[in-house]
Amino acid sequence: MSEPLVRTTAPGLASTESGEALNAPVAPVSPAGSEAACADVAGVSVADCSAADNTSTSAATDAATGATTDAATGTTTSEATGTTTDASLPADPHRLPTISERDRRFMALALAAAEDARAAGEVPVGAVLVRGDEVIARGFNHPIGAHDPSAHAEMAALRAAAQAVENYRLPGCELYVTLEPCLMCSGAIMHARIARVVFGARDPKTGACGSVVDAFANPQLNHHTAVSGGVLEAECGDALKSFFAERRRASRAARAAARAEAGGLPPPAEPL
Repeated sequence: MSEPLVRTTAPGLASTESGEALNAPVAPVSPAGSEAACADVAGVSVADCSAADNTSTSAATDAATGATTDAATGTTTSEATGTTTDASLPADPHRLPTISERDRRFMALALAAAEDARAAGEVPVGAVLVRGDEVIARGFNHPIGAHDPSAHAEMAALRAAAQAVENYRLPGCELYVTLEPCLMCSGAIMHARIARVVFGARDPKTGACGSVVDAFANPQLNHHTAVSGGVLEAECGDALKSFFAERRRASRAARAAARAEAGGLPPPAEPL
């Protein structure tokens, strides 16, 4: 399974200690530390930073945060947060695998919303919108039933949240969704001023968080949303795979029944 994706700011942008992006550009990331394109749903390829860049950055960070580094293991522990970082992991700060139990808990709620989509015969994608530790809205994918091409899970959650707080801006909120957002949903997420988006399974066909395009990585945009991916990735991916497998089985059975009826023969038994 691929490593989780975490990006706190768009490349080339400064950030505050809380991870919120500032609008002032900084020196561009060197080619050695830039992101490589996502190859498929199972992995994200990231170029390693040079050893010199790693050494200087690590020293500056340790001095600023009071972090300590274990020379034997190469791990760095922050005194402020208690977070331990393994030096063997990718050095790109936009792709660090730091996913919390809190993220898993909210993604489990998004998976429950995805089951509502499955029950309605829709592709099982679910989303919840969170402010602090409170879920203020949920949504599930339902474009077929709604006759609405924009009725993705993210859009449904954003609409419900905006109605709940009576404001189309949702600063400080996080959106958890079981599938990597598409371009349409990514645009709405940025317009709503969502602070962070967390997705489960990657989408190699329409994913806009790095799998096909990276809508959130453009430093020219006036709002920058932090991105984390790969949370409960296996569970989110399995929900989609099982849905499409069942739909293929139903389609084969319907075709076989139609052929049998046309030939006056009973339909073949469904394989176990």
